[in-house]
Amino acid sequence: MYKTIETMLVEIPTIRPHKMAVATMQTQTLVLVKITTNDGFTGWGEATTIGGLGYGEESPESIKTNIDTYFSPLLKSLYGLNIAQIMQTIKKNINGNRFAKCAIQTALLDIHAQRLALPLSEILGGRLRDSIPVLWVLASGDTEKDIAEAQKMIEAKRHNIFKLKIGSRSVEADVEHVLAIKKALGKDISIRVDVNRAWSELEAIKGIQALQDGGIDLIEQPCAIDNIDAMQRLTRKFDIAIMADESLMGPNTAFQLAKRNAASVFAVKVAQSGGLIESCEVGKIAQLAGINLYGGTMLEGPVGTIASAHVFSTFDNLAYGTELFGPLLLTEEILKTPLQYQNFELQIPQSAGLGIELDESKIDHLRHQ
Repeated sequence: MYKTIETMLVEIPTIRPHKMAVATMQTQTLVLVKITTNDGFTGWGEATTIGGLGYGEESPESIKTNIDTYFSPLLKSLYGLNIAQIMQTIKKNINGNRFAKCAIQTALLDIHAQRLALPLSEILGGRLRDSIPVLWVLASGDTEKDIAEAQKMIEAKRHNIFKLKIGSRSVEADVEHVLAIKKALGKDISIRVDVNRAWSELEAIKGIQALQDGGIDLIEQPCAIDNIDAMQRLTRKFDIAIMADESLMGPNTAFQLAKRNAASVFAVKVAQSGGLIESCEVGKIAQLAGINLYGGTMLEGPVGTIASAHVFSTFDNLAYGTELFGPLLLTEEILKTPLQYQNFELQIPQSAGLGIELDESKIDHLRHQ
């Protein structure tokens, strides 16, 4: 049934250094998966991560090795199974590897949707919107550069909501940096911050209070992944939204966070959740628990970005928008027709499957040999 499963590492420079608490990126290594079938269909998936092993437990190199060594032979041995049965078999035989599983599942769903001549969103429950709002992350680390960059985005009508990456400096320096940008952009522009788990609980109390008083709208992952007690206390203590990111690793952790009231917003990331279907399950848990949703990114290229957009288009509640700007951070285009960003939103394709066409000659030029 499945003829080939190919994993590619494609390294692309970013338009500027992207500074976070966990890493400073100057290139992004896309992990692309291409699956072909015996009857002529091709599906694409992506398992890109951030900063090697700086963000999570899977690196680009480990993802490729594990797909080539374990996933590919298993897939080629399966006949007559639907996608649910295939993914169940993969889960039984391969532990962990959420990012790799997401890439494989995305490619399989892309093929299935193409067979049905439907957009991918329509086999995930059906889209509720044809475009989704996209914010921009200011992460140069330089206050004046970030202000200038934001003003340029606003004028171009590309982004009018901004997230700042903080946590690599002292709490005082980070707060000063954020509030200077907030003051320059004005009260009508929403500013959020992502701490990438860099603060202790005491630092978080100090920082969040100052940011809340300064008109900031949301704090993302202020404390360590496993410190759910601290996340719970911070969520209850402050009026400002507290968002779970790294602590959210699929439906099981979503349930635990919801049960503990340890976040008021979930940052749903398809790779971090272990797949598109699992991301929809996270969304459903949030809906039942009264938790708001935000569409997150692993700074994927266009494949992972548009796969995420198909998922997020099905969410009833997308109160905090999305951050699907990954392709805009890259200096090279790998699609024959670029994704369409206009009027502060990303347009979701109407054609079958993911609805994109890869430029394979460009990919071959950029990939690791």
